[in-house]
Amino acid sequence: MHTDIFKSYEPNDKSSLIPLLQEVQSIYGYLPESALQEVANFVGMPLSRVYGVATFYNQFRLAPLGENIIRVCRGTACHVKNSANILLALENALNIKAGGTTRDRKFTIEVVNCIGACSIAPVMTVNDEYYGRITVKDIPNIVKKYSKASKAKEASITPEVGLV
Repeated sequence: MHTDIFKSYEPNDKSSLIPLLQEVQSIYGYLPESALQEVANFVGMPLSRVYGVATFYNQFRLAPLGENIIRVCRGTACHVKNSANILLALENALNIKAGGTTRDRKFTIEVVNCIGACSIAPVMTVNDEYYGRITVKDIPNIVKKYSKASKAKEASITPEVGLV
């Protein structure tokens, strides 16, 4: 872990726990178990207590996010327009529940209280792209679009075996 983050803090200072967790997450994108142990040792707390704090606050993640973050709005306007069905269709298409990440780390589904695009409800975002007035029928094509984009990106990074 980046031991530089500890330089700004006093050892055994329990009040530095949350700022340290925030810094660790800003570096890794989540809180790896090994980093939680290092933070626990530094602040002089049992790992179970640090884990308790990390799981109590919504801002902290214990698993890495997927390459594509899908946020489904469950605000009032979207709720009225059946965003629950959109969420269920996504969960079925990706074989994960809200809050989860696919095994290949291509997709993460998050539920948000309001995206702020009520006029196009129901709405969801994939990364920074908005999808409004969506229906369950739209889900397979949206997932396919990002699956293909991920495969194309991998192909451009990973050279084909056997080519000279």
